[in-house]
Formats: sequence, structure tokens, C-alpha cells
Amino acid sequence: MQPQNSLLSATGTTIFTVMSALAVQHGAINLGQGFPDYDGPEDVIEAAAAALKDGRNQYPPLTGVPELRQAVAAHNRRFYGLEVDPNAEVVVTSGATEAITACLMAVLNPGDECVLIEPLYDTYLPVVKMLGAVPKLVRLNPPDWALPRAELAAAFGPKTKAILFNTPMNPTGKVFTNAELAFIASLIEKHDCYAICDEVYEHLTFDGWKHIPLMTLPGMRERSLRIGSAGKTFSLTGWKVGYITCDRSLAPNVAKAHQNLTFTTPPNLQRGVAVGLMKDDAYFEGLSTRLQARRDRLAAGLAEIGFGVLETRGSYFITTDFRPLGFNGDDVAFCRTITEEAKVTAIPVTAFYASEEAPSHYARFAFCKGEAVLDEALDRLRAWVASRGGRQLTAAAG
Repeated sequence: MQPQNSLLSATGTTIFTVMSALAVQHGAINLGQGFPDYDGPEDVIEAAAAALKDGRNQYPPLTGVPELRQAVAAHNRRFYGLEVDPNAEVVVTSGATEAITACLMAVLNPGDECVLIEPLYDTYLPVVKMLGAVPKLVRLNPPDWALPRAELAAAFGPKTKAILFNTPMNPTGKVFTNAELAFIASLIEKHDCYAICDEVYEHLTFDGWKHIPLMTLPGMRERSLRIGSAGKTFSLTGWKVGYITCDRSLAPNVAKAHQNLTFTTPPNLQRGVAVGLMKDDAYFEGLSTRLQARRDRLAAGLAEIGFGVLETRGSYFITTDFRPLGFNGDDVAFCRTITEEAKVTAIPVTAFYASEEAPSHYARFAFCKGEAVLDEALDRLRAWVASRGGRQLTAAAG
């Protein structure tokens, strides 16, 4: 038989699927995948449920129901001072992953170069390659994840069409500063290209850190495609509702890409999300406050057990260095071992790197879980480390 698509055939099963299956097999607490184990706001869910029965269950408008597009525009104005036309500058998608793909499709041609910042979400690279574009990787290094300005500048060139980056950043917990964003903006202007901004964790920032959309910087309004996620903002990851804010000159291509991917998104879920985006400021402040408390709970416990715990300024995730525990394998072996022996699952950070020689002694834990779940996970890890006594921690067989 003829060979199938070579890129997809060469792409392995995602590490999230692998580790989640391993967690089920061993009865482990899954702190690997970034989804809450609690439901989102009741009024948002009730609005979506009621919308199922209001007689509007056929295809909604391609770019999204008017209520949600208007709510996205109002949200941009309220939090960031961005004036957005809901009828010409908002496109609703079936999740932020589709939004990322649609934005890349909207601007990239075969042979174009796209700058990507590692560690990165595992969808970025395959989509860039499937579009026939050329990824140019720039690496952030732990423990501080500082932006390497010389390396970033060197990644831009005559063929650069776009940069795609994530802030607040998964898995690092980094929130890009105004100075870092200004440097990125200067490169975008110099090379006359676009910015695809994955901002799904925009409301999940801690310790006084605030998310700054690149779109708000001088000269970036017409060049930025800003992606938001109802799944992250309302703890409803299964709904798969995303939204793109971009200039009216970019929106038609984004909409055409969306048309060829999913065409539209369930109308009742869109109307539920519209209710969510119009919630008062207390909801958004409380979201980050509650998650910060869970972050602190998990971080303190992991540090007490002996992990090196890196700073987390935003997102759902804590990155840890397991070398202080004396483990003698790499991060994949470590995550497999704690899943099988401690019954707690994490994600190896090398899964977020595409280039060689990635740091291989870090594991990512999700803290978007109930307090009792986090406490039980810590108890299991504590007992596992204690059971090893002074002996060196060795990688599990297989």
C-alpha cells in the first residue's frame, strides 16, 4: 500500500496520552495533564444547559454567535484597553488548539520561517511543519527561563513570517515581562512579520504578576493574533471553546482556516462562555487567588520532600528538579517510576523540547486539582522517598 502522511506517521503518541494511560494502569494520581478535577462556574454551565433548549441548535455563524463575539470584545476592552470590533475582529474556534492551527494557516506559506520558543506546547511544531513552513527554535533554559535576546534575534531573518509563543507559559510558569515583549515587538517590526500569541493562561497569574498581551504594545495591534481559552479561564477544558482577536485585515484568513478545520463550534457552549466572560472582576481575581493557594500547597510539599522547585508565575504547572532526590535516570524514567511506584504521575519536561540536548532532569506537576488530591499525592511521594531510605533512587525497569 502507498505510504501515509510521513509527518504524522513519524509522530509518536503524545506523552500526555502515554502518561495518563500509565496512571490509569497503576491507579496513580494524575498530576500530569493540565485539567482541573472540579467543574467551572455554575452560572456558566446553567447558561449552556438552558441554551440547548432555546431552539437555536443549528449551525451558528462561522465566526461565532454574536453574544460571544461581543463578550470577547468587551473582555479585551475591560482588561487590556483594546478596542475590538466584534463583527470583524473576533473568530470563535473549537478550542485554543484549533485557534493556534487556524492562525498559523492564516499567515504561513510553504517555505516561510516561523520562530518558536522552547519549551513549547506539543502542537506547535507539527502544525508548522504540516503547513510546509520552517520552524526556527529558540530555547529558554531553567531555572530562570530568561529570554535569550541574541539567540532570538538570530532566529529572525528574511524568510521569517511569524513568531508563535505562549505567555503565561506552559510548562515553565513564566510570565513574559514588558521589556521582553518590547524586544519581541522590535524584532517583529524590523522583519515585518506577525505574532501568534497563545494567551490561554491570561487570568492564571500569581504573586502580583500581570499578563500583558503583545497586542497592546505600540505597532502590534495589526500584527498580533491573540488566542484565549474558555477551558482555562472557566475550568471547563472539555468544552473546547477558544477565541481569536486580531485585526480586521487578518480575520478573513483566520475565518477561512476555521471553516476548513471545524467550520463552527457548539452554539450552546458559546452562549455559556459569553456569560462567563461578562462575570464581574471578583471572579477573575478569585480564580488566580484560589490557584495560587494550590500552587503554594503543592510547591511547599514538594520542596519539603526534597525536590528543587522552580518559580511559577502563571499557568497550571510547577516545574521541579528531581536531582536532589538522587534519582539516577532521565525525566522519562523518573515520571514512569513515580507513576508505577509512588502512584503519582507527572510529565517529563523533555516532552516540550524538539531540539536535542534538552535538560532531562525536570518533571512538571499540575496543581489545578482539589486540595485533598494534592495532599494525597504529596503523601504518596513522601512515603515513596522515605521507603528508599538512604539508597539511591533507580529508574524503573521497562
